[in-house]
Amino acid sequence: MKSFRLEVSGFATIVMLLLLSCKQDTRQQFKNTKLSGAVFGTSYSIIYDSDSDYTKQFDSLFQVVNQSLSTYIPSSDISKLNRNEMVIVDEHFITVFQASKDIYNQTQGVFDPTIGAVVNAWDFGPEGKINNIDSLKIDSLMLGVGLNKVRLENNRVIKPAITFLDFNAIAKGYGVGVIANFLEEKGIHNYLVEIGGEIHAGGKNAEKQKPWKVGVEMPLFDGSQSILKTISITDEAMATSGTYRKFKVDENGNRYSHIIDTKTGYPSKTNLLSISVLAENCMIADAYATAFKSMGVNAVKDFLKTHPELKAFLIFENEEGELETLALNGFPES
Repeated sequence: MKSFRLEVSGFATIVMLLLLSCKQDTRQQFKNTKLSGAVFGTSYSIIYDSDSDYTKQFDSLFQVVNQSLSTYIPSSDISKLNRNEMVIVDEHFITVFQASKDIYNQTQGVFDPTIGAVVNAWDFGPEGKINNIDSLKIDSLMLGVGLNKVRLENNRVIKPAITFLDFNAIAKGYGVGVIANFLEEKGIHNYLVEIGGEIHAGGKNAEKQKPWKVGVEMPLFDGSQSILKTISITDEAMATSGTYRKFKVDENGNRYSHIIDTKTGYPSKTNLLSISVLAENCMIADAYATAFKSMGVNAVKDFLKTHPELKAFLIFENEEGELETLALNGFPES
């Protein structure tokens, strides 16, 4: 375990993922294609070992995933379901739903996509802002929470009318996987797909003939940034969750994490500031990174003892106000 002291203002500093830029090595005969754009309310960057331009195909795939899973699109399947309309869901929805069910069970409900209505009440989701949240409002919304109350029957979702589904904590990682799978099907095995900081690294960087390098960055509260560490990864996905991504400030100046405790309905209170998870695919990494944020350091350590397929890098604040890092299950040091 490593520790270091950092001056912070207001609330603790956290880390995020940063893809390290690589200059092309003109001595190599390989050349990567690099595409970028906007998607899922954030940006994407895709680097792959081919001369083909798949911009149109990527945009089409993003559109299909959005139409299935985005709560920000009124005509999407998930938005219709949340209005209790009858919908035949597609393979994207089914894949994400089944993965969510598994992780919901594995984490004993810590990861729960039915927390969406409560997230909206705290003004982190696509719905309008509720200024005066009280315990009665939270208790009422929590009646619809629990993925165990939702099931699939013949591609139809059966759920209580008050239950609101929100896959935003897993859909971005799923989108990364959709692009990675597309490239694999095209016979392209060297690529780096990144959406909003969630990544999948396939093969190696063809230009450098080396594993992909990604960085764990530590943005300070004043807006300055510094890279905490860089790691090499091959055929793995990585996702990060932390309070720096979204927070709400109330009328008293208090900051609340966007990650809502699925047991209480209130913003998560934990000394964990940032969690990076390595897994075989980005959908899984994305979901567990979110779940771990609510679990706390000791609970994450215990959980990973029985889940060797996951690697994690934690940054948290100790009782002395110092930030500490902890690499678990062989998360690479460099």
